[in-house]
Amino acid sequence: MDPVTPSLEVSGLAYAYPDGHQALFGVDLTVGRGERVALLGPNGAGKTTLVLHLNGILTGGAGTVSVAGLPVSQRHMAEIRRRVGIVFQDPDDQLFMPTVREDVAFGPASAGVRGAELETRVRDALERVGMAEYADRPPHHLSFGQRRRVAVATVLVMEPEILVLDEPSSNLDPASRRELAEVIGALDVTVLMVTHDLPYALELCPRSVVLSGGAIVGDGPTRDVLADGALMRAHRLELPYGFDPRSVPAG
Repeated sequence: MDPVTPSLEVSGLAYAYPDGHQALFGVDLTVGRGERVALLGPNGAGKTTLVLHLNGILTGGAGTVSVAGLPVSQRHMAEIRRRVGIVFQDPDDQLFMPTVREDVAFGPASAGVRGAELETRVRDALERVGMAEYADRPPHHLSFGQRRRVAVATVLVMEPEILVLDEPSSNLDPASRRELAEVIGALDVTVLMVTHDLPYALELCPRSVVLSGGAIVGDGPTRDVLADGALMRAHRLELPYGFDPRSVPAG
């Protein structure tokens, strides 16, 4: 693929749910290859609605979405779902096999990958999240943080164009939060991270986009976005008490 083709292009995306609730009003968003972008915004801003359009779980609104130059449409749906890996907030939504290895192998095996190639891809994905030594363990015997890292591996093994992380730091203790940050920081894929954890956004994502009321109201370097008090107050974004984004060294 041409390296200048963005990983994600959203143009004029508007969407109303069947009950008439308008969730998105003409969203335009471009994410370049290899970028790590935080998607910030209050509850009800439309963040989940936007994410569900990226791999065609939701369709039928106005506007267009393209992943690596490929339009998100019925014709390309299988390929789009391989290219857009979504890691949901609850890892138990993604882990259902008897062992970690089988969970990670499920996606590529379903896509026809077999034998030595399957073994290699599963091992590589588990190594990338620091969970290779747990391959034979049942997922429900792992800690919450470990399960979340395995959930990331189940998506990485599909070799996605873009990794979408939904509230990756939620419910993690400080050590698990740091371990996951190290994993995310070392990945060489495009990352879109939906989060309320603003220090995590600053640590991991050089750029942040603020979605509020179904429209993008801010887009820039994460430090500048978080230091914009008027923007933060207007859209119900709260930094932790005493946290000054300007005092944190650039990532």
